[in-house]
Amino acid sequence: MGPPMRPTARQTLTAGTSTAQRPRCGLLSGYVLRVIREQQGRTQEEAADHLKVATDTIAGWETGRRPLTAVPVGQLLGLRHRLMRMGASPALLHALARAVEADVLLASALDEEAPIEENSLGVMVMRRELAEVLVWPLNGVPPRTVRALPAPVRPRRGPAPPGPELTASERRTFFAQMRRTAEQARGPGQFLLRRQALYLSGYDQQPDASDWLAHQQRTERPDDWLTGWLNERSVAAVAARRGDRDRMAYFIDTALQDDEAGEAANLAYWAYWIGETNVPQLSDDFIAGDSLGPWNGGRLLTHLVEGIAPEHGYVDLNIHSVWSLLQVRPDLLRSGAAARALRARLPVMLDGRELSSRGRRELESIRYAIRLAEA
Repeated sequence: MGPPMRPTARQTLTAGTSTAQRPRCGLLSGYVLRVIREQQGRTQEEAADHLKVATDTIAGWETGRRPLTAVPVGQLLGLRHRLMRMGASPALLHALARAVEADVLLASALDEEAPIEENSLGVMVMRRELAEVLVWPLNGVPPRTVRALPAPVRPRRGPAPPGPELTASERRTFFAQMRRTAEQARGPGQFLLRRQALYLSGYDQQPDASDWLAHQQRTERPDDWLTGWLNERSVAAVAARRGDRDRMAYFIDTALQDDEAGEAANLAYWAYWIGETNVPQLSDDFIAGDSLGPWNGGRLLTHLVEGIAPEHGYVDLNIHSVWSLLQVRPDLLRSGAAARALRARLPVMLDGRELSSRGRRELESIRYAIRLAEA
């Protein structure tokens, strides 16, 4: 488990204040630690014995009362090794590392007194595995790693939340801070911070959220192609998440189809998002350049095929992205579970009535390419 993201100066200085006076810092990592313990069928007392800590420490970690983000890096690495000896899966240990990072981002977002330039959201371009953990308490959807787990070996004692939960006050503060950040992050070098604040604002269910987002995106004044492209993609993604597919169709028609630069940017964005490459990016510039490094495409194809389903909000973008990916990586059709899943998914989708005319044409084109690959 890598070292946690560095806390802000304010987080360090306020470490001795009461919980009510400072943002919670261990909500997400504590819950993932709880999941790890429950997957082993252990009580807090048994886990404490294996991890060589007091039972109160386990309870404090799991509730966030003693946040894991405050544990020194050396001790955090020791905890990881002991969790491995307990039998924790590598996938869950990886999720725990991402949860520690997400806790730092969440605490930064909840700090009402910190200036926006100290907001950790602008430090690095987020990937899916981090974003899924961060939005868990916002949308109630567990990360893929957690969703795939079997039921706990031992039933929980008493009522327990199904996931990490923000209080009503914390939710209001979070989204208010995202709005403040997006509105103020207009200076040089702050586009990533603004973009990621707008992305998180898309999970706000307040009645005026859609209008506010639309206003923010209309008032964007991009001075370069990439900023404009990313803004259009963000508009389409938020609209699709809210059930409006027309905006995504417009984005595909105007910013991807028959636009070589747009198609390349779309695949680079997806490849980074789902972890085709381990190269971290500090800005969005890689989307329009070649700093992403080499990537195969198999992992991306798997992700996109999973999203080719009638009920998926991004189904049109997923279909188009598969079509575009196979233009540059045709060998992906020749082997692998993703190619087999794609073959199986095509008849189901083509027999349905939910497809757009473009989506149907692209799926027919993919089916023809599969037949050629199998000939």
